[in-house]
Amino acid sequence: MSVHQEDVLQGQGSLVGFVFLSVFSVEGGIQSYVKDLLQAYVACPDTPPADIYLLRDRATDPNPFADNPKLKFYYSGQYKGNYGRLHLSWQLFQNLWFKQYERIVCGHILLSPLLQPLCQWFDTPLTMLLYGKEVWEPVSARQLRALQQARSIWINSRYTRDRSCVSNDLAPEKFHMLPCVVNGDIFTPGPPNPELVAQYDLAGCRVLMTVARLWSGDIYKGVDVTIRALPKILSQFPDVKYLVVGRGDDQPRLAQMAQDLGVAERVVFAGFVPDDLLVAHYRLADAYVMPSREGFGIVYLEAMACGVPTVSGDDDGSADPLQDGRVGWRVPYRDPEAVAAACIELLHGGDQRCDGEWLRQQTLEHFSPASLQRSLEQVLATS
Repeated sequence: MSVHQEDVLQGQGSLVGFVFLSVFSVEGGIQSYVKDLLQAYVACPDTPPADIYLLRDRATDPNPFADNPKLKFYYSGQYKGNYGRLHLSWQLFQNLWFKQYERIVCGHILLSPLLQPLCQWFDTPLTMLLYGKEVWEPVSARQLRALQQARSIWINSRYTRDRSCVSNDLAPEKFHMLPCVVNGDIFTPGPPNPELVAQYDLAGCRVLMTVARLWSGDIYKGVDVTIRALPKILSQFPDVKYLVVGRGDDQPRLAQMAQDLGVAERVVFAGFVPDDLLVAHYRLADAYVMPSREGFGIVYLEAMACGVPTVSGDDDGSADPLQDGRVGWRVPYRDPEAVAAACIELLHGGDQRCDGEWLRQQTLEHFSPASLQRSLEQVLATS
């Protein structure tokens, strides 16, 4: 235990509590965002120590913050089902009884029915952290109570803020923006890896690319829409191939769709790609295409930081990373004709949005870890 946390136990300071479903045991956009948020938190010089409660993670999961003196972790993933919730609840109850918390940050709406009564009982301010589609529609009565009684709500995009306010009758002034970011030291431009070019048979090809889970419940990612757009794209650029990075139970349907449309030889399913190889895959692409419906879309930032022009949907949180279309193409959601038109325009080149160096500079100027740290410092001081 750090000296700061010993002081807290002795009543000489205060804490912030963060409660998450999972951060280190699975990979995904939410987990990446939370790690960036924790990194910004420990980098802020004036933030108090923090207790991090993790419902589904275990102490054995790889945790880059495990030795950070500002953070103390409480794991409940060693217990199954409701036993994990009971364990987390008991840990939090004990610490709320003995410690002084400035606020508790609820890291997912699913945890709010548990945290809101505890915070109310101990008169501890509650902050809600939201990501996207989980609040685009009306939430349950208990979740709504937590949102309405929260002192502040942290959000990563204007779209989710606006839509959640309408769907759940929330006050816009409660919301504070903490945008997603990309590490420009990791995601960098570079030449295509010859081994990957050979592995995926991409030599002499223009490459469209998507990184997405291929789950039947996630068809909103738009991989099927891009496949349906391929015949028109190929009519003008017959050397195009579509590289799909990700895995899931929807892949057989997508492969059959490509077969039925006569483009199976132009679609490459790469399967799961670990994080340390993702940059090399972005460098294979001439365009990143995901006509999706995202809460934000970290993958857009990753692609653009690698200098890859980008196509997104036009009715979601991608308005923020694509800066309302200033740095990329935004097309109607689930419209293969619009996707094809955008890809054809992009592949012809000549648009400033195809300038990889400019694209990277604009992305890092607005969505770097340093910008998130500044936003978090401001939010902690004012919310």
